[in-house]
Amino acid sequence: MKAGNLPKSIIISRTDSIGDVIVTLPLAAFLKEQNKDILIYFIGSSYTRSIIEACPHVDVFLDRAALLENGLPSNVQAEAILFAFPDKALEKKIRKQVPLRVGTANRWYHWLYLNKRISFSRKNSPLHESQLNFYLLSPWFKNPIPDLEKIKTYTLLKVQSNSSLQSVLNPLAKKHIIFHTKSKGSAREWPLSNYWKLAQLLSPLQYQVYISGTSAEGKLIHEQCPEIFSEQNVTDITGKFSLQEFIEFINICDATVACSTGPLHISAALNKQTIGIYPPIRPMHAGRWGPLGSRSTALVSTKSCDLCRTTGTCTCIQSITPKYVYEALIDNTPNS
Repeated sequence: MKAGNLPKSIIISRTDSIGDVIVTLPLAAFLKEQNKDILIYFIGSSYTRSIIEACPHVDVFLDRAALLENGLPSNVQAEAILFAFPDKALEKKIRKQVPLRVGTANRWYHWLYLNKRISFSRKNSPLHESQLNFYLLSPWFKNPIPDLEKIKTYTLLKVQSNSSLQSVLNPLAKKHIIFHTKSKGSAREWPLSNYWKLAQLLSPLQYQVYISGTSAEGKLIHEQCPEIFSEQNVTDITGKFSLQEFIEFINICDATVACSTGPLHISAALNKQTIGIYPPIRPMHAGRWGPLGSRSTALVSTKSCDLCRTTGTCTCIQSITPKYVYEALIDNTPNS
């Protein structure tokens, strides 16, 4: 990469889901690596605020709802803004407040509100989502896409230990593992029966499993697979934490097993052992949305997923066996 003159302050905007925000944070890490004094603002939602504020490379969180109502505060003097996700309403609102406004070239309204439009396609690209975001740095860097292994070395989230959460942990267990079994419909999910079988493979003398999720997801799990809660080494924590508390709880656990959903990306970003279970379907495959982190593993079936595109049942993700996940978990667990 060859850098041009970086601005002294940049806003990054990504206001959708937790996972989407986390795979955008490498932009902030990279920019700080180039210039530790650069001021990084990050626009998000109230829902993702805890994630953004836990990133050591972001200096100031900005709330999208407040910006839509009032525009940028007078004390925010950013020289550029990167729209990592198109946002017509926000682009229109602040178009006169930021000199350089960068986004993709494939949205018609970007020709009205942005003055630097980068031509690239996410849909058919072989790159990871985190790498695709780096195209937005084209005004300052030639060949701006870093190697994915380099991105995985960035510390994306850093939180303080919450001693009050220690009481939730089983003090007799040597390893504490989170199973986040649901995704609010945003991803192909591994069957609950497989999570139950995986829990049975983990010795209660060594492993404590925590089933996480929202209250509504907890209710579904109790209805669809009540057997999992009968296991000696399984604890139900669904609906018990705010997002901030859940981030802190993931931080004091050892590992997370989940499909492609927010908590999986949180775990990876905290550099915890993270096992993601993915289908091979584009664009939801691990090559595009795999967890970022040096201790992350994405498990993918080698089966063709053509039939799964048109059905609610994903046979390819179902074909990933509990034993296969167990072996990945044990092989990568420190001191096991």
